Amino acid sequence: MSYIPIDRELIKKALEEDLAGGEDITSVATVSGDEKIVADFVARKNGVVAGVLMAKAVLEEVGLLDIRVLVEDGSEVKPGTVLMSVRGDTRAILLAERTALNFYSHLSGIATLTSIWVKEVTGTNCKVRDTRKTTPGYRELEKYAVRIGGGTNHRMSLSDAALIKDNHIAAAGGVSEAFRKVRSKFPNAEIEIEVDTLEQLKEVLAEKPDLVLLDNMTPAQCKEAVALVDGKIKLEASGGISLESAREYAESGVDFLAIGALTHSAPVFDIGLDLRAE
Repeated sequence: MSYIPIDRELIKKALEEDLAGGEDITSVATVSGDEKIVADFVARKNGVVAGVLMAKAVLEEVGLLDIRVLVEDGSEVKPGTVLMSVRGDTRAILLAERTALNFYSHLSGIATLTSIWVKEVTGTNCKVRDTRKTTPGYRELEKYAVRIGGGTNHRMSLSDAALIKDNHIAAAGGVSEAFRKVRSKFPNAEIEIEVDTLEQLKEVLAEKPDLVLLDNMTPAQCKEAVALVDGKIKLEASGGISLESAREYAESGVDFLAIGALTHSAPVFDIGLDLRAE
């Protein structure tokens, strides 16, 4: 199982945001405070779940400890599947409900969308990879969800590796100039460089980068690029790739597809909380 970062500070902030220094006036008015109840987290659709331990940590944060995890992250589920159950104070469960569901549904949405992309390129040697187009403060969690869905992570931060993009190239005065400046300053860093044309690719090949990003190229151009590098350098296709065109790009022979949509456009996975008497 891939490691999930339990961000308890983020959980506290989310709960504080919900209360805004006050109290849950609806629950205080309608629930006496003595009731105990059981609540089930239930999948409402088909998908891949992720974030169960974050949801569990939200419940624990409000003092709920009688929790049963029934479905582990990475499992494919159907509508009606009970994912987790909690027993305890009704007010506490209602307080935690939306925050737990926000984390659980968001991360499961990313895992589900990633799994769809991964299945689309099954049978090729191409891997589906995320980007840094993540929700501020959620990067570790969202990249975890990508892994749970079968995808691969790119850089976690700007310090992990160098990615020379068009603005860096413009600032440095050219593709080769940008590459040499990074290599000189950070000789041990992994370097990926973005190219827009096959001519730029030919220019940068002599510099021996670790990876080349083919920006907004067609599948046909990507196939030409694969033939040009002849296995000497890994290639990543990025920009303008849809789910419908993913397989064609993967079959061009590139090593990675960079898909920002995995994190910035994943639909929320529908999970509900159903209360029931014991």
